[in-house]
Parts: sequence; structure tokens; C-alpha cells
Amino acid sequence: MPSIRSRADNDLLFFDFRFGGSRCREQTLLPDTPTNRKKLQKILDKIEAEIAAGTFVYANYFPGSKALKRLANQVTPGAGLSRTAQAVEQSAVVKPEAALPVGPLFKDFATQWFDERSIEWRRSHIKSLLSTLNGRLIPYFGVKVVGNITKSDVLEFRATLAKVKGRGTKEGLSPKRINEIMGLLRQIINEAADRFEFTSPVLNIKKLRQRKTDVEPFSFADVQRILATVRADYKNYFTTRFLTGMRTGEVHGLKWKYVDFDLRIIRVRETFVLGEDEYTKTDGSQRDIQMSQPVFEALKSQYEATGKVSEYVFCNLVGEPLDNKNFSDRVWYPLLRHLGLKERRPYQMRHTAATLWLASGEAPEWIARQLGHTSTEMLFRVYSRYVPNLTRQDGSAMERLLASQFSQGALIEQKMPGSQVAVFVPAAQAAPMSQPKPRGLPGRAAPMQAVPPTREPSPASAMASDQAANPVSAQPPPLSWQDMANHWMGDTTIQSAAG
Repeated sequence: MPSIRSRADNDLLFFDFRFGGSRCREQTLLPDTPTNRKKLQKILDKIEAEIAAGTFVYANYFPGSKALKRLANQVTPGAGLSRTAQAVEQSAVVKPEAALPVGPLFKDFATQWFDERSIEWRRSHIKSLLSTLNGRLIPYFGVKVVGNITKSDVLEFRATLAKVKGRGTKEGLSPKRINEIMGLLRQIINEAADRFEFTSPVLNIKKLRQRKTDVEPFSFADVQRILATVRADYKNYFTTRFLTGMRTGEVHGLKWKYVDFDLRIIRVRETFVLGEDEYTKTDGSQRDIQMSQPVFEALKSQYEATGKVSEYVFCNLVGEPLDNKNFSDRVWYPLLRHLGLKERRPYQMRHTAATLWLASGEAPEWIARQLGHTSTEMLFRVYSRYVPNLTRQDGSAMERLLASQFSQGALIEQKMPGSQVAVFVPAAQAAPMSQPKPRGLPGRAAPMQAVPPTREPSPASAMASDQAANPVSAQPPPLSWQDMANHWMGDTTIQSAAG
């Protein structure tokens, strides 16, 4: 029996009737109210009357319906259809704007989707997505029916994003930011396509190519200059950031209850983002960071300043966590300009810690744990190429080896005494080849060879000769990470290496 029904998932009304021996259901955008039911029932009564009279034209009521082709193949004489299969096929070719609306308006569905999913996200992530939704997506797609958004609409929207001026720059939004916005749009439309059974227009739209991660670590000399110049009330803060690699939110949200002076461990359990304490970025970010001696001393000193004032390790005068923008504008960037260093984000202190750990020879697995990475893959992909610029020693081991070998001459093949086994030895260490006895002219003795007098070398010349012959032993051993950290802090005492 023909009727007006509503969907259980969205409470929207749809037609349910039979035509040409098939059951037909056509969705509308009208919510289930008595008034809307009365309107649709009048239309349904008219449809039933035309079907009975044999004058009903499906395409006149539902021009964009997927059922048109199916019904065209089912046309049989005497079925009460007033149009031929060819006529029905032609009626399926309609203008896009005449298509039957599929699903609710974008703004309504996006709001519903956001409310359903927000329980899964961190508070900072909710604020970020809500800003994108209200600031970018709803103003552009809000009044469009979600199922009628086309691929052309999506590509046109992406093109407009490239022309939008980014924050603090005259250029358009970065590819990374555009991909983030498009990612949110993709999630919403794909979910709508699944619920309302239409083909998603974002299929096969690829992400924009992004620039490589912007990593600009500081050198040893830069770190020393910064620690020697920074304001006294921020020296402990800078020391902790440069020597632990903690993220901005992690160090600003660090509380004294997570600092263990007995075990010399910093427990990362919370982060401070957008004015609120919350869970760390990922589960892997929950970690214990080992304190080096300089960090231990810096936190001890900081405890004297804020330990009884606030639960936060680094706080302002009223005991609240540091504000990142205030710190950047009033401390960080002025300090870099004063020192003549290239401006870069405070986050580069974390990158610097990673590269300095690598440069000092710490185990990659240990470094990854300190940074909160679950594997070493990102460590090598992002940081390893910066190590040469920090140590100024890359390739030095090979250089010393080559210098050692070439100072003794070329390698030559020589058989071991009493054996047929041949080995390669430096020319200077090779046994002299047997020489044929010198022969003089017939009837004459061979000329005598002049032998220079021998002289005992002085101790100084002997040492210089030994160093020239063995440059590897003449080089001082590389400093460990702990030694370098102590050197920055002015401590010449050698401490045990961290990690």
C-alpha cells in the first residue's frame, strides 16, 4: 500500500509506492511533521491517480532518480505506462540543478556528524576542527544539499583556499593547511555518502604535495650563546627545553608532581594546550625522560623559585603556566634578534635536542624514547641529515683512516713467510724485496754505496713522527652527550652519560 514514511536514522520523509511491478522509494529533505506528511500525501494521491489512469510519467516527479533506467528495462505492453523505454531513458538526462535533493543540508549534517564524533577527540582537537568547520566549510557548503555536492564543487573550493591569505603571511594557505581542511571535508562527505547512499564526490581527489618538514636546529655554538645571554629567570626553562626535547605543551604543562629528583626522571603525563591541561598528543608521548646533570641542576634551581608558588614548574608571576604567544613575542624572538640568529619557532629547541643526541652518538632507540616516538623511523627521516652541520666532524673517522694508511705508503700484497697465503700490508711495513747482487764491470769490483750516518732522534721529533704516522691515536676521543651538556653549563667535571 502506498504511504509516506520516515527514515529511522534522520527522521526525513520519503515516498513508498509500487509502479510497473516494482517497489519505489524516493527520499525527500522534509522532516517528519504533520504538515509535511499532509503535503506529501497529496502528491502521493496524485501519483496513484496517474498510475491508475496510465498517464504517470516517473521522470516528471523524480527527474534525478536512479530508478529511471531500471524502470525503462521493465516496460511491457499493458503495464499502464504511458511512455516508451526510449522516452524514459531520455528523461533521465536532466540538468544537475534539477536533480532530486539527497540528504539534509551540509550545515545540518556536518553539525550532527561533529556532535557524534567529538567524544573521541581531545579538547584542543575539538577546538581546532570546530574553527575549521565554522570558518571554512559551512560558509562555503552550508546551504548546499550534502548529496548534491559535486566533484567540481569540491575542486573549486580547494582552489579558493589557495588564494586565502595565511596568518602572518602575504601568501596563500600552505599545502599542509589546505590538506587539513580538505581532510575534514572528506570525512563529513564520505560519512554522508555512506548514510544516504550516494557516490562521494571526494573520491580520487589526491592530497596536495607538501613541503618537507621545516627543521632548523641550532648548532653547539648557537646553544651556548643562547644559554649565556638569556634572561636569568628563563635560563632554567631554556636549559630544560634544549636538553630534554620536550614539546612546548609538555614543558608548559609540566607539574612538580611529575619531577622525580631521586630517580632523576621527568614523567610526561599531561600537556597544556589552548589554556587547558589535557592528555598527551599520543599514547607514545607518555614517557619518562632521564635528567642530565645540567637539567637536574636547572630544575633544582627552578624549584627554589616556583616550587612553593605553583604546581607548574614554569609559571608566570601569578602561578599560571607560561603562555606560548607571550613567551614567543616577548622573550624568544627578541633574543634571537639580539644574537643575530635566524628567526625560527621555539619548537626548534626540541629538534636541536634530537640532533645533538644523534651527534653525540646516543643510541637511536634511546633518543626515540626520550622524544616520545614509537620507533626510530621518524628520527632518521627527519633529523639525521642535520647532524653534519652540528658536529663539523662527519667523515673525520674515514679521513683519519686514510691519512694513517697513506702516510705509510700504498698497500701491497705480500706472502707470509713459509706460506702461500698473501696479505695486504702498508708498504712501509712490508719486508724488503730480495735484490740481486750488484755486478761491476768485468774485472772491476762493484762500487761502494754511501751509507749516511745514523742519529738518535730527539724525544720531541720522535713524538711528532709518531703522531704523523698514527694520526688516529693523535685525535682526542669524541665527547659524549653528557660531557657536551656539562661543557655548556660551565662544568668541567665528567659525568656519567645519560642513557
